[in-house]
Amino acid sequence: MSEVKVALITAGGSGMGAAAARKLAADGYRVAVLSSSGKGEALANELGGVGVTGSNQSNDDVKRLVNQAMERWGRIDALVNSAGHGPRAPILEISDEDWHKGMEVYFLSAVRPTRLVTPIMEAQGGGAIVNISTAWAFEPSPMFPTSAVARAGLASFTKIFADSYAAKNIRMNNVLPGWIDSLPATDERRDSVPMRRYGTSEEIAATIAFLLSEGAGYITGQNIRVDGGIARSV
Repeated sequence: MSEVKVALITAGGSGMGAAAARKLAADGYRVAVLSSSGKGEALANELGGVGVTGSNQSNDDVKRLVNQAMERWGRIDALVNSAGHGPRAPILEISDEDWHKGMEVYFLSAVRPTRLVTPIMEAQGGGAIVNISTAWAFEPSPMFPTSAVARAGLASFTKIFADSYAAKNIRMNNVLPGWIDSLPATDERRDSVPMRRYGTSEEIAATIAFLLSEGAGYITGQNIRVDGGIARSV
């Protein structure tokens, strides 16, 4: 019998986080899901996993998720850090409090679970982490100021983490979604995409599943755009 593989998904009650949980469960992972709405706990129960109703902005809630997974399965192989929505306003109208809130929502929400699961992954010989970021982390838009700024920081964190833990067989990558169907659709946004459509949460989930897989075992410290061609590297 093959060894059980366990994945944690934060902010996994809806949208891309929930799609990732469903995809990983379909791929044979046992899943533990955190969300503030209660939808993540319901989804985890549906998928035969464990769920915690709480916030990825709370160390205690994240610890509950990690502890429940360890009590149930004794290992953690994968972590998917999803996030909610932070403050939006014209760039100079964002208060200090809202900048701090953006940092909590988009940056520290990934740091907290990573801090907890990394020693577990190290002890068991490896693991993989994927952070759901944004296509606008490197080409920032005034539509999403706190997201772009905090997630540019997340990209730096990911590179430093990869440098520090690659030799211990722990990988971290970011997925950078563009316009995805979990967001309200507008013709203007759709027409800005070379593929002339919104992406789907399931497409993001499939990319996450690949980055967590053995097939991506030589990929770490990267920012993978999944945006229909909005941003192109040269």
